[in-house]
Amino acid sequence: MFAIIGPTASGKSDLAINLAEKLGYEILSLDSLSIYKEIDIASAKPSKEELNKIKHYGINEIYPNEKFDVTKFIEIYKNIPHKNIIIVGGTGFYLKAMIDGISKMPEITDEIRQKAKKFTYEKLKNIDPLFAEKISPNDTYRITKGAEIYLATNLAPSEYFKQNPPETMLPEIPVFEIDIDRKTLRERIVKRTKKMFETGLIDEVAYLEAKYKDRRLPALKAIGIKEVLDYFNGIYDKEILFEKIVTNTARLAKRQQTFNKTQFNTIKAPLEKLEEIILKHKNI
Repeated sequence: MFAIIGPTASGKSDLAINLAEKLGYEILSLDSLSIYKEIDIASAKPSKEELNKIKHYGINEIYPNEKFDVTKFIEIYKNIPHKNIIIVGGTGFYLKAMIDGISKMPEITDEIRQKAKKFTYEKLKNIDPLFAEKISPNDTYRITKGAEIYLATNLAPSEYFKQNPPETMLPEIPVFEIDIDRKTLRERIVKRTKKMFETGLIDEVAYLEAKYKDRRLPALKAIGIKEVLDYFNGIYDKEILFEKIVTNTARLAKRQQTFNKTQFNTIKAPLEKLEEIILKHKNI
């Protein structure tokens, strides 16, 4: 088992599929958008032919109106019947969680979820200043999670995590990273965005909006989807829409590169050399 990481549009999926064919491996996708059924173009997920050729996990697992988080991703990993897999994708947070482990969460009822949504940062800070100082006052996701833990266990979140230390999911595995310069990456992003437009991105987003009728869904806030929804609102024309998607994708890629640099010890090489390096690696 090994991982391939890199910024969006850097060529990870094609590399993983080539290696999976040669090694007889299967693939676990680290992509927070490809997890959704019906989001095919905006997620730039592998084609149906590629998915039929190589077994993929973490792709087409849920519908856009279903809840998803890192704990469910780890459940997908645990249910893989073997571990001859390549872990690949741009959502490095999932890989980090698997390496460092996450704490087992208490059972959260719908009633607790509703109460937790009403928690403010200040209220959580009064209950657990140690937990609160580690998160932003605007981080509604972590504020709600902290509130859920408190309401479910009557323990401050920091005390709960102390009593329930993280469980590591992964053995020590090699992590390979695609090294790509900014100019080349932007060219690849432009090329991929053109392909998305040519293959029907706007129609896909129109279908998603008509079916789910809720722009607040996390899946509909993803890059490539949120810009098209703004285009539907008349905020900008199709030419500016294209540039917005390219720019926002490039910003995402930069954030991914920064995260990977600070969170992982990787074997880094250009795309054209990485396959040979992986195949020669002693642990594979």
